[in-house]
Amino acid sequence: MKKELLLVAAAFFLMSVTAITGVHAFDEKAKTVTISKYESDITGDGTNESIQLIGVPYEDEEDYLKEIYIDISTTDEKQYKIPLESGSKASLKLVDLNHDGVKDIFSNVLTGGSGGITLNYLYTLKDNISKELKVPEPLEMASTFENGYKAKITIAQTGKTYEFDLKDRKKYYKKLGLYYEGRLNEPTELTVNSFHSLKPVKLNTGEVVLKGVQRITGLANADTIAFVESTWKYGDDKWNLDTTNVQSNEEEQARQGSKKS
Repeated sequence: MKKELLLVAAAFFLMSVTAITGVHAFDEKAKTVTISKYESDITGDGTNESIQLIGVPYEDEEDYLKEIYIDISTTDEKQYKIPLESGSKASLKLVDLNHDGVKDIFSNVLTGGSGGITLNYLYTLKDNISKELKVPEPLEMASTFENGYKAKITIAQTGKTYEFDLKDRKKYYKKLGLYYEGRLNEPTELTVNSFHSLKPVKLNTGEVVLKGVQRITGLANADTIAFVESTWKYGDDKWNLDTTNVQSNEEEQARQGSKKS
């Protein structure tokens, strides 16, 4: 009788463990979010692969993804997983950026911070070989406030310098102690942020390049002074700077307003 009771107890325990494990697996699966899905040839073999951008949100914060990855399945049942950094949003595009005739995988992850910074990834899977192609580094800039309520930036890659008139922020800067009677109280740099956005764009020539935008800020993140655009072409196994364009915050706001109208 004791033996039979032990067998029943053991069976009940195994059933309980199986049930708990099954529920746990179901819950974990339910948390996975498919952000985007594509069917396209990214290996160059003439057949389409399945490419999915997957996110796993936090239990108590669904707007933030604690895990993001790219899942790839080939027709010959090969599997590839490319892990990305966590963030609030993610996107994926398939585009031939290294000009080898095969689409590459380009992905952005928005970090979710107040600065609006994106993390960018570029991979090729040509001939079923997963390889990171890297992305361009943000432009390097020297930046400083100047006497007379002005600011100045110099782009290292081009050597060009740009000045900005900040007299409309006079009261704000005086209140924070940056200026006294139009003169700086002490040398102060601006903040040169990383890429605010980086995305593929098609030129009139049909060539696809990457276009990046960096935001330059002053005493606070909301104190936007300028936007610096850069376009990059891929050649000789590296990214080469093609063009730069600098606009003050006021010029950028006017441009965005004209687009809407």
